Amino acid sequence: MEPLYKKFSTAEFDEQGNFKNFSLHYDENYNFAYDVVDEIAKQEPEKKAVVWCDEQGNEKILTFGEISKLSSQTANYLMSQGIQKGDRVLLMLKRHYEYWYINVALHKIGALSIPATHMLQVHDIAYRIKAAGIKAIICAEDEDICERVKKASEQCEENILLYNVRKEHEGFICLDEPIANASPDLERVPTKATDPLIMYFTSGTTGNPKMAVHNHAYSLAHIVTAKYWQCVKDNGLHLTVADTGWAKASWGKIYGQWLCGSAVMVYEFERFHGEKMMQVLEKYQVTSFCAPPTLFRLLAKGGIRKESFASVEHASTAGEALQEEIIKLFYEKTGLEIMEGFGQSETVVIIGNFTGSHPKRGSMGKPNPLYHVMLVDSEQNPVKPGEQGEIVIDTRERMPEGLCQGYENNDLANARYWKNDIFHTGDTAYYDEDGYYYYIGRLDDVIKSSGYRIGPFEIESVLIQHEAVLECAVTGVPDIERGQLVKATVVLREGYAPTEELKAELKQFAKERLAGYKYPRVIAFIDEMPKTTSGKICYNILREQDWKK
Repeated sequence: MEPLYKKFSTAEFDEQGNFKNFSLHYDENYNFAYDVVDEIAKQEPEKKAVVWCDEQGNEKILTFGEISKLSSQTANYLMSQGIQKGDRVLLMLKRHYEYWYINVALHKIGALSIPATHMLQVHDIAYRIKAAGIKAIICAEDEDICERVKKASEQCEENILLYNVRKEHEGFICLDEPIANASPDLERVPTKATDPLIMYFTSGTTGNPKMAVHNHAYSLAHIVTAKYWQCVKDNGLHLTVADTGWAKASWGKIYGQWLCGSAVMVYEFERFHGEKMMQVLEKYQVTSFCAPPTLFRLLAKGGIRKESFASVEHASTAGEALQEEIIKLFYEKTGLEIMEGFGQSETVVIIGNFTGSHPKRGSMGKPNPLYHVMLVDSEQNPVKPGEQGEIVIDTRERMPEGLCQGYENNDLANARYWKNDIFHTGDTAYYDEDGYYYYIGRLDDVIKSSGYRIGPFEIESVLIQHEAVLECAVTGVPDIERGQLVKATVVLREGYAPTEELKAELKQFAKERLAGYKYPRVIAFIDEMPKTTSGKICYNILREQDWKK
């Protein structure tokens, strides 16, 4: 069969091969689970969908026929438990292969899938339960994860349904046996393309994480991400390095890849090890590879083996700027040019070095033709080539697929990021005379460390609870490997001395209460916090002091 992206989209290129136009066409009742997964399973049941392995050498291959059957069985069992269309289900499944058929099952039910990292701590989980009105949580079998989930659910008045996989745990229903015993016959649940499909909590600087909801058409918008930026191919094998709790998994581990006929490679690991990753690429003959800049830097630091990338035909990266010397070194070692891109949890790829283009090193590329992208100044006026501006998406003529409709239950965030039907990304860039965009940085204070977006407010809210802390401000400081490190600048209460022991204590205090990627790795003590005349902390002054060092 032909890859289904051809059925749902039309693309045009100019005489120079540049990506010019892109449009989607789909029925009102389009549903990724039924119209893509089940359709492929019907025509090519043995076609590979997921190739999974872990650090211990365990392997699992799932075909589209198996994903279709398992997702229907999962849907039937969950519906028998009372989960129905419109319900919200939190998924904390790490890189477990179960994620793929459980996620598809939720799409079949019409329930809203809410992926989350397994690193969330109790208060992170409790906040999500309350903010999103979560009805059920499905998590990995790890005892620590289960205990955190249980403690968080006990803090909420609602009766949360708790499930896990692979191993029995008190207070949870292990899904393995119920799914295996459920019927694979499922009557299609009526849904619409405009119905909610998936939600991501995305960090900000003025409060707790915002809730960005995407509808079913979001899956189709990722055709651009997969086909024209990551350049996956039919019957190929694509590896995007991402935990299922992050939006990057939707970018590179399911929707666009399956629409283009490519299987997804899933390598489950606890800590990244460059040599082991290269062994996976080589053993499974991965054909396209996407990783955050941090991992490309680690690969470069540890040594890149050309033979490991012999089967890889295309490499891409996004999440933060990647140094040109790393791109050059990777090309020298592998012959592959790393194609940069830019986007957010609220979108699919916004700007990228798309197929057919002539990339410029250090550039994010050119705008996705699905979006009307502009660079504007503080007055929302378009800027000229070479001038810095904020990256925005103009939706005045039409609301494009792949862009969230706004932030749920958050008028403050909607007022800040949606202005006169223009979506403001909060990221700045400039473009050259040839139309290539170059990333500059954030307008706000979101920290990008190792590909993670971290909101200072969450960390400050924890640190201020320590008895020694009077005031604190969290910023990002330069780091060669991670791009940025989380730094907490602290004003102490009277009676406390700025010692190394206290620094270690504050780090541990935060580490015990925050996801592992969030806690401050740098602590600095100052006598007085720089503030505006209205009493607001001057984060720009703190950042400038660090970036000038």
